[in-house]
Amino acid sequence: MEYRRLGKSSLVVSALGLGCMGMSEFYGEGDEQESLATIHHALDRGVTFFDTADMYGVGRNEELVGRALKARRHEAIVATKFGNARGADGAFLGVNGRPEYVQQACEASLRRLRIPVIDLYYQHRVDPKVPIEETVGAMSRLVEQGKVRYLGLSEAGEKTIRRAQATHPIAALQSEYSLWTRDPEEGILAVCRELGIGFVPYSPLGRGFLTGRFEKTADLADPKDFRKHHPRFEAENFEKNLRIVEAIKQVAAAKGCTPAQLALAWVLAQGKDLAPIPGTKRRKYLDDNLGALEVQLSSQDLRRLDEVAPRGITAGTRYPAAHMGAVGL
Repeated sequence: MEYRRLGKSSLVVSALGLGCMGMSEFYGEGDEQESLATIHHALDRGVTFFDTADMYGVGRNEELVGRALKARRHEAIVATKFGNARGADGAFLGVNGRPEYVQQACEASLRRLRIPVIDLYYQHRVDPKVPIEETVGAMSRLVEQGKVRYLGLSEAGEKTIRRAQATHPIAALQSEYSLWTRDPEEGILAVCRELGIGFVPYSPLGRGFLTGRFEKTADLADPKDFRKHHPRFEAENFEKNLRIVEAIKQVAAAKGCTPAQLALAWVLAQGKDLAPIPGTKRRKYLDDNLGALEVQLSSQDLRRLDEVAPRGITAGTRYPAAHMGAVGL
């Protein structure tokens, strides 16, 4: 396993982490035993970086991660997030960045995770109604209290990142980044590097699309799979985006690796300050993903991938319209 330091912080994580969201919600039915086995297998393979959030499964994902890591806490870097508030019935209640909520959310996450301190605590989405200085100020008090080690932001815009960093050191920014979502290249990556902030790409496999598993919209059969209503998976966009995957498959075949490994190797090649967190709830996909660490991309390979998946080629927005307004604030 390769390990990477997040920005100028002293936080060192495995080059590939594990996104745990799909184990509890959004990608269809889960399998708790297989999910627990996947987390344990990740630890056995040298993965140290585990990502969850209080909104995933309305707290159930944090509880799952807490159970999985109970006997092996010393081997893991635990990252979780707050800010996307949900009711007990699962209803989405909007974004909450109020200082008093920050404290409450952190203490609730600590209870569910069964740990005394969170290694990396992100604001999941920026609350436009609360100055970022107030939210990050409340997060910094969690560090003073010994409940959090490092602070992070997710999907924040350039100005917000600068203001947050001026309030308290930010160890990492988490945003979507992959061969079909190259938005961070428009400025976010440069700002993070200027300020010494690590970058954590989520959905580096394009929500599974870049693995080549999906050939038609009917392949998304599970009614609980939110991708059925995702713009990039809608019929017309789906067909257009398949062309990107077909090109990736060709490059992968020439390299002797899987499309998933190629897509992850591309993200890893964008800089040693990136630590992507591909999500999976099955051991077989975890092993396939970790194979990306063995894939070496030449300058010619990278040029070819730039040709087949240039910035802006993907059809459809990366979230439904109702959710796009919450990114880049």
